[in-house]
Amino acid sequence: MFESILVELRSFVRANKYIVTTHAADEMDEDDLSIYDIERAILNGEIVERQKDEERSGWKYLVRGRSLDEHPVTVVTKIGPGDKLIIITVFKDE
Repeated sequence: MFESILVELRSFVRANKYIVTTHAADEMDEDDLSIYDIERAILNGEIVERQKDEERSGWKYLVRGRSLDEHPVTVVTKIGPGDKLIIITVFKDE
């Protein structure tokens, strides 16, 4: 459904053109996830939902994939100014 957006998100990851918010970094620590887990989830996952970003306008995309150790992970992203991917938050799906 959002294939062209998913291709774009993956290209940002491959080019290392992303920013991890402080909130996302805290959630990664809490769930024992590394940046490699997040990259893998985006590179091999699917967009499961699009949400309107009410605070800053634009769209957020929830990408569900798997971490390196195969745990289901959801990564909340958006395309930010300056042509970078912003990783807003992450969490393990139980």
